[in-house]
Amino acid sequence: MGVFYNHFHSQLFVQPAYPTRSFAGETVIITGSNVGLGKEAARHIARLGASKLILAVRNVSAGEEAKKDIENTTQCGRSVIEVWQLDLASYESVKAFASRASSLQRIDVLLENAGIATAQWSMAEGHERTLTVNVISTFLLALLLLPKLKSTAKQFNTEPRLTVVSSEVHGWIKFPEWNDPNVFETLDNKEKAKASFGSRYPLSKLLEVLVVREIAPKLDGSGVILNYLNPGLCRTELGREGNFALKILYAIRFARTTEVGGRTLVASAAAGRESHGKWMTDGKVNDNMLAPFPRSNDGKKASEKIWSELAAIVENIQPGVTSNL
Repeated sequence: MGVFYNHFHSQLFVQPAYPTRSFAGETVIITGSNVGLGKEAARHIARLGASKLILAVRNVSAGEEAKKDIENTTQCGRSVIEVWQLDLASYESVKAFASRASSLQRIDVLLENAGIATAQWSMAEGHERTLTVNVISTFLLALLLLPKLKSTAKQFNTEPRLTVVSSEVHGWIKFPEWNDPNVFETLDNKEKAKASFGSRYPLSKLLEVLVVREIAPKLDGSGVILNYLNPGLCRTELGREGNFALKILYAIRFARTTEVGGRTLVASAAAGRESHGKWMTDGKVNDNMLAPFPRSNDGKKASEKIWSELAAIVENIQPGVTSNL
């Protein structure tokens, strides 16, 4: 009951602060930034003086339109924003993007916002597509770019931020599958997952939470800040693949605007050492707003198990990548 009360209270009564922290001199990458929260976060960060802002998008032409719009509504120079192709449903695309990004002089922020919420079952790279996009590729990209984030910390005496956009809906479901011998194998089985597929998006967000909680301590002392956040329910294109519950909530105007939601992404991208390994909601660090399960003893065991399985998956994609932690 407390989880839902907190959600409704935030949606109705809390307004995240308007971003003011300068990003001058910084290089920022935002995935899924041609629409919605990612685009609005990019607009704020461009306004706040980023030296280089990379819109990492699946649809390059849509990314170019977003670039023009952001340039026209901010004071950023025409050379600040670049549009790079990234398709999280393709491991080769993720690896190609990471290789290109690793040649940058620095990366101060990797803001991982891209994700899908679909009612349609499909597979990508041997896994159910929601898992591939929201979980596997999201952390594959993070691991591939950790060396550049760490080198940025040392070379420029700064603290780069690795930020994962998750959601409070991680606490809206049960997760009995964590006890199965192989969790990803169970979740990739269409027949086994059929009855609960409607909760696949919240489940992907729970998996993100569990992984972040497991790997954040491994980055202690690296100079890299890893945090994760809840933007609240916002009027975005997240439900464009048939998530009708989201469309209903949008219709009754319960959701935040994308500009207000985007503020929470910027807050995490600008946060300091106090946010490392921490949950942020309404633009502030607040681990108490995490759902009970991730903080429980069973949640700790689930975090260890999910990370173990995910580590094996990404090692198969890119041998040695987990050593980047």
